[in-house]
Amino acid sequence: MSSIQNKFGGLLQHPYEPLFLPKSNGQLVYNVPEKFFTDRYRPIGENINNRFGSNAATAAAEFSVSAGASAASSGSTSADTPVGPSLVTFNDIDEPDISFANVVPRRGGFSLFLAPHRNAATRLIELFMDAPDADKLADVAAYVRDRVNGPLYQYALSTALVHRPDTTNVNVPSFLQLFPDQFVDPAVFPKMLEEGRAVLSENRMAIDIPMNFTASERVTEQRMAYFREDIGVNLHHWHWHLVYPGDGPLSIVRKDRRGELFYYMHQQLIARHQIERFANGLGRVVPLINLRAPVEEPYYPKIIRSANNRTYPARYRNMVMEDVNRPDDQLVVRIADVEQQLQRIIAAIDAGSVVTASGQRTPLDNFRGIDILGDIVESSAVSVNRQFYGDTHNSGHILLSFIHDPRGEYLESFGVMGDVTTAMRDPIFYRWHTYVDNIFQRHKARFAPYTASDLSNPGVNIVNFETELERQGSVKNLFLTFWQRSQVDLGTGLDFGPEGNAFVTFTHLQHAAFNYRFQIAVSGAARDATIRIFLAPRKDERGQALTFEEQRRYAIEMDTFRVSLRSGINNLIRRSVNSSVTIPYERTFRDVSQSNLGDAGFRFCSCGWPSHMLVPKGDFIGVEYDLFAMVSNFERDRVNPVFDERVGCNDAHSFCGLRDRTYPDARNMGFPFDRRIPNTVRSFADFVAPYQNMKVTKVTVRFTNTVVART
Repeated sequence: MSSIQNKFGGLLQHPYEPLFLPKSNGQLVYNVPEKFFTDRYRPIGENINNRFGSNAATAAAEFSVSAGASAASSGSTSADTPVGPSLVTFNDIDEPDISFANVVPRRGGFSLFLAPHRNAATRLIELFMDAPDADKLADVAAYVRDRVNGPLYQYALSTALVHRPDTTNVNVPSFLQLFPDQFVDPAVFPKMLEEGRAVLSENRMAIDIPMNFTASERVTEQRMAYFREDIGVNLHHWHWHLVYPGDGPLSIVRKDRRGELFYYMHQQLIARHQIERFANGLGRVVPLINLRAPVEEPYYPKIIRSANNRTYPARYRNMVMEDVNRPDDQLVVRIADVEQQLQRIIAAIDAGSVVTASGQRTPLDNFRGIDILGDIVESSAVSVNRQFYGDTHNSGHILLSFIHDPRGEYLESFGVMGDVTTAMRDPIFYRWHTYVDNIFQRHKARFAPYTASDLSNPGVNIVNFETELERQGSVKNLFLTFWQRSQVDLGTGLDFGPEGNAFVTFTHLQHAAFNYRFQIAVSGAARDATIRIFLAPRKDERGQALTFEEQRRYAIEMDTFRVSLRSGINNLIRRSVNSSVTIPYERTFRDVSQSNLGDAGFRFCSCGWPSHMLVPKGDFIGVEYDLFAMVSNFERDRVNPVFDERVGCNDAHSFCGLRDRTYPDARNMGFPFDRRIPNTVRSFADFVAPYQNMKVTKVTVRFTNTVVART
C-alpha cells in the first residue's frame, strides 16, 4: 500500500481501539507522539510505544528479515516469505479545539438527523478540510481519532476523504466493515470471537447470519425483511448521505441538483419497496400523515451499538409520538412546529413559489423547482429558508426515533429511525417517506403533461425490444430470482478482537444475469440517443390491474445510457450488470484491507443501488411487469461535457450523479414518468402508441426458493 494509504488505512480500522494498537492484521504500526495519547494512556506513553510503536516494529521487521534469509539459505524462498510491518509516524501538531464534538458522547450514538450532531459533524469536516495537505490531514485526524465519537469520526473523516482532491487513492471502507453491529445480528459476534481466538486465521470458518431474524413468519410484514434488512440496501442509504451530506462546508453540500437527487433517490426507494409488497401479497403503504395518531407498526430491531453494547430500542404497537425535549442532548422538536412547517411547504407548492431568507419570492418552476424543494424538505444547509421551512424530514425521523423516550427519562438513545445506516430496516421508514414523497408529487402535479415534442424522437423506431437470460437458448422476457449466500470479512470492525479475518455468511436476493436486446431503425443521419428503461407493476397484491397513473408512480428505473445510432437497422445488446442504477457486489461489500482497491472509484463509486437488488423478487408462479423502453432525443438530453460511463466512476449515476460534475441528463429525474399524464391515457399501450421511439414489453419475474453460493 502507498504511504498515504497506510496513514489513513489504520485510522479507519477498529474504530474504538486506540490508534497505537497495530492495524491491518499487525502489518501497520503507528509511532504516535506523546500528546496524541488520551488522558488514560499518556502517563504510560513510553511503555506503550516500546510495546507497540517503533521499537516493536523494528523487532518485527528484523525477525521477518531473519526469517526470510533463513528461507533463502535453505532454498525455500517463496511469495510467502515474511514481510515486516510498515511503520507510520505522525508529526506533532498544535492541539486543535474539538470541544464542540462533546455533544456526541464518545461511546454514544451518532445521528445525522439530530441538528446538534450535524453541527458537530460540520465543524469536524471543516477541521479536516482545512488541513493544507494530506499529510497534515493525517496528523490532525490521528490526534482527533481517540477523542471523539466513533461513528461521528468515521463520517467526518470519510466525507473529507471523499471530497478532498489530494486523498484520491485512499480507500474509504464500507460502514459494514467499521460498524457491523448496525447491520448484523449480534448473536454472531460471540461466535466470531470464539472462532477468532481458538482457530488460526487461515483455518477459520465463516459464521452464518440467519435470515429474517427480527420477527417470526406469523408477522406478515416480515415478508419484506429480505428488502428492509438487506445489508446492501442499508449501505446504499448510508453511502448516499456520505456523498451528499446535508450539512458541512458549502463547497461540499452545494452539489449539482442535490435537492432533486434527494427527492428522486428516495422516490425510487419507495417505489421499489411498494413493488416488492405487491409481489408478497401486501397492500399499499399508508402514508404517515397524522403525527399525533398511534403508530400501528411495532419494530424490534435486535441490533446493538458496539460502542456501549446497548440495544437499539424497540417500538411497541400503537405507541404515540410526543414532543421531543431532551436537554442533555440539546434537542427540542415539537410536533406543532413540524406541522406548521409542513403547512408552509404545502402552501409554497400551491402558490408556486417559496420565500427566501431575505423575504424574496423564488418560483418553483418545472426544472429548478424540485431541486429547491428537495433542499427545503430534507432540509440541507443550502435550503433557501431553513428557519422558516424548518427541518421537516429530519424532524419526522427524530419524533419516530425517540417515541419510546421523548424526554430522556429512561436514558435511552434513539431507535433505528434515528440513524441513516439503520432507518430503512423499520417499516415506519416507508410510511414516513411515502408522505414526504406525496409532498413532492403535489409539486409535480402542478405541471402539464409532457408534450409530443418532449417525448418524440423523429426518425427513430424501436422495431423490437426484449430480454434474455445470459445463457444460450434461454426463454425470452423472463427474469429469474433466487437466494444467494455470500461472505464478507468483518475483522476490521471487531475492536479488541483477534487479528486476521472474521468471515460471516449472509443470504440475500439475487437474479440471474440478463441482457436487453434492441432492434432500432433510424431513418436519416446517424445520431446519438439516450435509452431509458423502466419496470412497472401491472397488478396489486389482490391481482387487480393497476391504473396507468399508479403504474407511473411505481415505475422503477432499471437503466439509462447513451448510444450511437447509425442510419438503418441497429441491433443492440445491453447487459444488466452495466445498469446506471447499480454498483457491483465488490463495491458494496469491498474489503478495505485489499490494497488493490486504492482507486478513486472506491471513494465515490461505492454510491449506488446494490446490483443484487436490481430485479424485484417476484413469486413462485411468476409476477408480470411492464418493461418500458424509450429512445429519447439526445439533443434534448445533452449535458456538456458529455460523459463516458466506461471511464472512472460514472456507472451508477442515476441515483448518485457524477463526482465534481453536473448530473449527466438535462431531463427531469424520472423522465418521462415524473409528471402526470393526460386523462386520455389509460394504459402503457395508450402511452406508447403515438411514438415509434417507445416500446413496452410484458416480462415475468419468477422466484425459486433455492440458495446458491456465490462463486
